[in-house]
Order: sequence, then C-alpha cells, then structure tokens
Amino acid sequence: MNRMVLALLAWVIVTVPALGQNSPPTVYAESFRRGSTRITEEGFDLKLTPENASYRERVKDSQGKDRYELTIAPVMPGGDVKVTSWNITLKDLHHTFYRNLLMAEQEPSDEAKNNVFWLNPNQSAPVPVRAKRIMKVEDFYMVIQVKDLHFTPLDSPYLDSMAISLEITNTDPRTSH
Repeated sequence: MNRMVLALLAWVIVTVPALGQNSPPTVYAESFRRGSTRITEEGFDLKLTPENASYRERVKDSQGKDRYELTIAPVMPGGDVKVTSWNITLKDLHHTFYRNLLMAEQEPSDEAKNNVFWLNPNQSAPVPVRAKRIMKVEDFYMVIQVKDLHFTPLDSPYLDSMAISLEITNTDPRTSH
C-alpha cells in the first residue's frame, strides 16, 4: 500500500506543475490574398540579433520557381540601432503591388489577425510574442513561432536576440496532429 501511495505522490509532483503551465496561444488568420498557389515546403529556425538582424529568402512554388520573397526586418524606432521587434513580410513576386501577404486585410489595423507578421514582445501587442501564428496564404500556410527572446538590459525594451521557428507548408497545421 505504501508503494502505491508513493507512486501516486510522485505522479502528482511531476504532473500537477505541468498542468499549470500554459502552452502559448495559437492565432490563425487567412490572408487577403486568395488563390490556388502551393509552395515547396520548408521549415527552419533562425536566431536574429542586432548584428544579424535581417533575413531574406525566395520561396518557390510547387513547380520549383521563385514565387514569393520572405523578408524579416528589425523595427528600430526613431532611426535607433536598437531593436524593439521584428516584422516578417511575404511578397508575391508576380504581384508586387501587394505589400505583405501576411495580413488578413490590406489596410493596417490593431486586430490580431492583421498583425501575425509583427513579432512584438510588448505586453500590449495585438498578438502575444510567443503565440503560434498560422497564416493561410493562397493554398499554403506559414507557421511562425518565437521560441526565445532576450533583452539587454533585462528591464529594457531593446532585444539583443530572438529565436524563431518558421514553417511553410501545404498542409493545414491545425489538423496535422
């Protein structure tokens, strides 16, 4: 009987703290850009810093042709050299008049679905910084998640690093589990 009590106690000690941990929320939105384009799937992790603050890559369609340009750029208010957040932009190389396909509406707004692209650690940001962000664009999905971030000094608004995970997939990530 004592063994069973000890086993139960051990289970409670391990399980209860895990139950109290909140997993990051998921924010799902659909781009204003509709269509049937599918892409060559890929996934990767990046670590952004003020010294290595930008990233650019061409995203290929399902036939292997360059179709989109993915850009990650720092936000440095007032021309400062200190980073407060990052923006992710997806541009259609065939329709360059669209500014960013990672928006639900072409006009800026404070709605979460229109700010999936903005990796903003501010407490009042439209999307919590660690949220799993899923944006459906045409007939594919972009999944963005901040895995880690660090401020210098710790109580400042200035980021010295942000680790993110990006996945571009043709399968709805909400149903792939």
